[in-house]
Amino acid sequence: METNRLEKYIHKLNIGNVEIKNNVFLAPMAGITDLAFRRIVRNYDAGLTFTEMASSKAMEFGSLKTEKLLSVLENERPSVVQIFGSDAETIKNMIIKLNEDDRIDIIDINMGCPAPKLVKNGDGAGLLLDLDNVKNILETAVKVSKKPITLKTRKGFNDDIITAVKVARIAQGAGVAMITIHGRTREEYYSGTCDLDIIKKVKESVSIPVIGNGDVTDIESAIRMFKYTGCDGIMIARGSLGTPWIFKTILECTEYTPSNSEKLAIILNHIDLACKYEGERTSKLKLRKHLAWYLKGMENGAKYRDMINKSESIDEMKQIVIGAFDDK
Repeated sequence: METNRLEKYIHKLNIGNVEIKNNVFLAPMAGITDLAFRRIVRNYDAGLTFTEMASSKAMEFGSLKTEKLLSVLENERPSVVQIFGSDAETIKNMIIKLNEDDRIDIIDINMGCPAPKLVKNGDGAGLLLDLDNVKNILETAVKVSKKPITLKTRKGFNDDIITAVKVARIAQGAGVAMITIHGRTREEYYSGTCDLDIIKKVKESVSIPVIGNGDVTDIESAIRMFKYTGCDGIMIARGSLGTPWIFKTILECTEYTPSNSEKLAIILNHIDLACKYEGERTSKLKLRKHLAWYLKGMENGAKYRDMINKSESIDEMKQIVIGAFDDK
């Protein structure tokens, strides 16, 4: 493995007027990248962590849930909030509100989410069917924003509608400060293999920073993404689930794995943070997913995951996790 060759790809990155300490980022993931998880990941020095995507339309109606999604912590500065929508005027109004929050450093617009509900409304990856609207939204957003505007999108809508290069050029022309490309189409969702060729083509077609997203799960895949595409940074999504220390692994170019006692401490801290930020009732459902990822691959892991899903309190969850590590 070329671990020694990864170091040359890790560097600071400027996004507009914001300097980022390194170019290894946590991807925004709905229902996953909440305050607790982002704080855990920041402990391993991820250059950026993105909020869960928030609806511009919901914020216009004063949704408290949406405002909460956009909350950021001091320890995740520079901070990025991700928003979505398909109406330029609504997005403009949302950005004007976000301009007033000094804790927010960068605003990312999602044009890649494959969820049927969003696509049906023309949001997320649905925008890839209307590039004129893409241009209108991005130009409007950049014009009113006091913060750098970035964009996250996909290879295209399907194999017949490949839009990544066109969208990247539109974004650059509109004044977008960075673009992230997930190397799959909307039709593929998260199946198959990330297309590194399309990320390479985007990188060769624009001068703004290009971030490669898809299938980065370890040092080897990080090297492959950097080396093949020439991208300016990488974004890690599913590769971080249950292994938030992957950022330390890649940034330090070492096969870092926490000891069992360290891993247990990470999990218990995650539980405490989730309860602190969202309360026991709300956090319990989210934690079931995270704990399942943490316990994946452990001896008797399936048994303890089943016990966690049937647990009725946070304290019971904690005791089950402790028992899982005592059982090793």
